[in-house]
Amino acid sequence: MKIRLGFLALMILLGAASIGKAIYDTNVFKVNHVNFESSELPAGEELEILQITDLHNKVFGAENEKLVRTAEELNPDLIVITGDLVDHSTEQLQHVFNLAEKLKAIQEDVYYVSGNHEWENERTEELFQGLRERNVTMLDNTHVTLQREKTTINIAGVADSSTDHENMEQAFEGIDNSAYTILLSHSPNVVTKYDDIPADLILSGHTHGGQVRFPFIGAVVAPDQGLFPDLTKGVYQVDSGSTLYIDSGLGTSIAPVRFWNQSQMSLLTISGSNEAN
Repeated sequence: MKIRLGFLALMILLGAASIGKAIYDTNVFKVNHVNFESSELPAGEELEILQITDLHNKVFGAENEKLVRTAEELNPDLIVITGDLVDHSTEQLQHVFNLAEKLKAIQEDVYYVSGNHEWENERTEELFQGLRERNVTMLDNTHVTLQREKTTINIAGVADSSTDHENMEQAFEGIDNSAYTILLSHSPNVVTKYDDIPADLILSGHTHGGQVRFPFIGAVVAPDQGLFPDLTKGVYQVDSGSTLYIDSGLGTSIAPVRFWNQSQMSLLTISGSNEAN
């Protein structure tokens, strides 16, 4: 009898701990710090990028004050948003527009590419127009060139590739291939759809890191990859020579819960190592 009661108490304790963990992972975000080094950039050159992805219209604090305050404290050189600001069912866009305005107040350089949920939402064009009106630079199938103190950096972007809205050729048309190049792509599937993407670093989201993960197993399922996916979160080296980074994102879709996979945004630091430049 005592053994049964002990086992029952243990199960209740584990269940309560799991629920608490899920609530925490879903509603309390962290900043994931990732460092990259590139011989394509001169020694002493350093670029800090804040990546925000897969918010799905989730709000952290009143008017996203927690996100905004963290972004202010990090003070990045630029901010990139890699899609799914909204969910496919989002009807009210004001939270997203307010966040865009506040991010622009922190950093003039805010870049955005679309995700699948933007294209599945009935208010797609209204969202895109609202972001343009707030001077967020949309990089769907295009690129910009940034002149830094010691070097030039390209930032290219493609519209969501999981819904076949991307145009890789157009995104890189006329780009200076000698400059360090970053590609923004909501879905990481571009590395399997395209060979030899001319980018040094590819920043993606979409997978939510599997959204629900388990110790020693990792992600059980991810969009477009099915069970036990290969590309879920973190840094991957691509055969073409590019580095892929997948941020597991801030929000949720389908099920409103994360487990063993805390909400996050990423601060990426790219440091140059070329003494000759």
